[in-house]
Amino acid sequence: MLSVARKIFGSANDRKLKPLRARVNRINALEPMMEALSDQALKAKTVEFRKRLADGATLDSLLEEAFAVVREASRRALGMRHFDVQLMGGMVLHDGEIAEMRTGEGKTLVATLAVYLNALEGKGVHVVTVNDYLAKRDAEWMSGIYGFLGMTTGIIVHGVSDEERKAAYAADITYGTNNEFGFDYLRDNMKYSLEQMAQRGHHYAIVDEVDSILIDEARTPLIISGPTDDRSELYIALDNLMPRLEPEDYELDEKQRSVTYSESGSEKIEAWLTELGLLEGSMWEPANISFVHHANQALRAHKLYNKDKDYIVKDDQVMLIDEFTGRMMEGRRLSEGLHQAIEAKERVDIKPENQTLASITFQNYFRLYKKLGGMTGTALTEAAEFADIYKLEVTDLPTNKPIKRIDEDDVVYRTAKAKYAEIVKEVKECQAKGQPILLGTASIEKSEILSNLLTAAKIPHKVLNARHHEQEAQIVANAGVPGAITVATNMAGRGTDIQLGGNFEMRVEQEKAAKEKELGRELTESELMLLTSQIKADIEVKKKRALDAGGLYVLGTERHESRRIDNQLRGRTGRQGDPGRSKFYISIEDDLMRIFAAERMDSVMRRLGIKEDEGITHPWMNKAMETSQRKIEERNFEIRKNVLKYDDVINDQRKAIFEQRMEFMRADDVSETITEMRDHVIDALVARTMPEKAYAEQWDLAGLSEALRNDLAVDLPVADWAAEEGVANQEVAERIRDNVTKAYEAIGAQVGDAQMRRIEKQVLLQVLDLRWREHLQQIDQLRSVIHLRSYGQRDPLSEFKEEAFNLFYNLLNELRATVTRSLMHIRVQAPEQQRPAPPPPLPPLREMHLDPDTGTNEMSPGDPVSDGSPGPALHQAEDDWSNTPRNSPCPCGSGKKYKHCHGALAPQRA
Repeated sequence: MLSVARKIFGSANDRKLKPLRARVNRINALEPMMEALSDQALKAKTVEFRKRLADGATLDSLLEEAFAVVREASRRALGMRHFDVQLMGGMVLHDGEIAEMRTGEGKTLVATLAVYLNALEGKGVHVVTVNDYLAKRDAEWMSGIYGFLGMTTGIIVHGVSDEERKAAYAADITYGTNNEFGFDYLRDNMKYSLEQMAQRGHHYAIVDEVDSILIDEARTPLIISGPTDDRSELYIALDNLMPRLEPEDYELDEKQRSVTYSESGSEKIEAWLTELGLLEGSMWEPANISFVHHANQALRAHKLYNKDKDYIVKDDQVMLIDEFTGRMMEGRRLSEGLHQAIEAKERVDIKPENQTLASITFQNYFRLYKKLGGMTGTALTEAAEFADIYKLEVTDLPTNKPIKRIDEDDVVYRTAKAKYAEIVKEVKECQAKGQPILLGTASIEKSEILSNLLTAAKIPHKVLNARHHEQEAQIVANAGVPGAITVATNMAGRGTDIQLGGNFEMRVEQEKAAKEKELGRELTESELMLLTSQIKADIEVKKKRALDAGGLYVLGTERHESRRIDNQLRGRTGRQGDPGRSKFYISIEDDLMRIFAAERMDSVMRRLGIKEDEGITHPWMNKAMETSQRKIEERNFEIRKNVLKYDDVINDQRKAIFEQRMEFMRADDVSETITEMRDHVIDALVARTMPEKAYAEQWDLAGLSEALRNDLAVDLPVADWAAEEGVANQEVAERIRDNVTKAYEAIGAQVGDAQMRRIEKQVLLQVLDLRWREHLQQIDQLRSVIHLRSYGQRDPLSEFKEEAFNLFYNLLNELRATVTRSLMHIRVQAPEQQRPAPPPPLPPLREMHLDPDTGTNEMSPGDPVSDGSPGPALHQAEDDWSNTPRNSPCPCGSGKKYKHCHGALAPQRA
């Protein structure tokens, strides 16, 4: 019935495409008019469109005319005319949806339509690519169209300066990588003035290879980190407690490689830390959550990590050992304080751990955009995730020419050895007849195994297993040459089409550079024309040979966990109506088969009398593999969704803090906020020491007096006030407020009104950043231990939300108290002594985005973030507390260490 209904009414996707085709017809009708315009008249259309927008027109009302203008500009500037299906793709992108277009359909050109239309508003359009090479290539290539129409283009890649970033974001259209856009957002929210910020909002973005960026890469967050304060005392103290634990104080599971404290163990640790004076109150209070975290890490260091097995000590350093190779992993450190716990255990120098200063997931970064579009060859298999997480619909667009690719059934072998032997045999046959072949593997390790087998068989080939390299694109561009054999991991080759006979543009570029190097001069125009005509003729001959041999043959050496990755591999062949062929070779020993009933499958094949070197093919096998892949995709989606639920909690807090920060930076005068904070601190102080329903004899007037001296720098006769007949706590609070306000106004009079407003703003931003970083550290530690609540039949996510809210509430209270305390303790120097204080430098910062597959940092390890200065510091007198040791209690009486209180605001000493 469903198939009958589809034939009558069409699928949901067909119904989406119908109105798009009608608009394409109207765009085509405008083509003769656009062709008749001069270059200058065509360029003037941009000014005309912007005027119409200013007069109240909408982007939708301009779409058909604007698309016709872009198509004509592309034909003149690049010699490329948009196909009708590309116009439809542009409409899908403009509507804020994902366009699924097969490989070779020209997605780079499709983006120019929606980019131009949305850039007319002048709010900036971002085009997001998977690597620096594609960002540069696409920006330089497509800027021919944008420049022709009077629009500017910027490029954001790793390593550009702050000035270049700002200029790139100021352009109408900005190309860059997902990592750089995300890190720029985080860096901007660490700046101390609007002039220093690079980005100018999140209006509209188009994400190329949207499935890779929003799903694969989104498994790990973007993190900017810096070294924390020295906590050696805590690591050593906890390490000294570990030998005192009895076996009943912890539960060890070596198989799962986990260890947790029992109830008796937790009580002992809490009691011992209290005895040592390191802990005040319960270890499980939100303020003490870091003790729980570090106590857990100390236990893991002692019970799970063994010297000379998991690590060795060499040159006073703890070196990790790779469990698979047995080799030392120099430079690799365990995270979240675990490496420091092992260093304490081995009594070597303890290096400070890195602290998260700012972080965001790709899911939450891209949800900042008011409108988001994406394009890829494979999105339908993940349509549910795109709709659920990003509210993005997927539209499947038809190809410009019918697909001639033949997708053969999978061949299943009993052993990997037999499978590889058959693959090598198949490659030899393809090479003999001149058919180009692309061998897809699921991992770098498997690509190396296959490469060794091909080398042993004396078959020349190219291997692609590194990501984000220009060389990768060049190898892929030549993978369509007759007889070419290319081994690629699942993600290799994105962004560059495999063209039968070879890629004309890349070959011209390579041979031109080689010829000029040989001659020692640039080629003349006639020499260049001769070279290009020779290359063109050679490619035509090679393309015919490749077509006669059957086109590109994509051979998958095993199924990936995701159907989408397999479809990406298949999509490399059969571009623009070319013939092609794809086939997957599978063995029962492959990871996916091993997980899903390998023994049952092996016994069935044995009963059928299938020998080791024989393969079986059946459509049922394909269905069984797809079912297995669908189950894994659903499981992975649930994992990502669960991680996002936790990040959404902190994301709400992040947005609140960043928005508040922006308000403070935009404001010239924050004195009203400062006054509100001061009043809140006074009210809280009075409420704590003079509770409303308590008798006067129960009031802590001595504590109130001391707090006023320490926190607000005023000495007031609160005991005398309280002794007056009929005086209630509200009256005392009002008197305190009046006196503190007068004291603060006196400081302002000495400093000067303009200077005081500047100091207020600096202190407010500095303290906000300090408290936010401490909050992030507490949240990280809370997240690492919250799962333990499940043992008490409590939902970890609900518990996390509640605890995180409490921590955020504490953050706001600490912010008010610290800002008030800092401003009330300002001391004024004589004018001749006043010198402008340089901004205290932040510690070296590090950008980090872990590759979800390899676990390595995609950004340059240890590369400092540009311009990390936190702005001017509060200038204090020389006779204040600046000589206080950093780990000593702060003289202000807050009970915090100096480095966490006034030391955080003081200029750093050399």
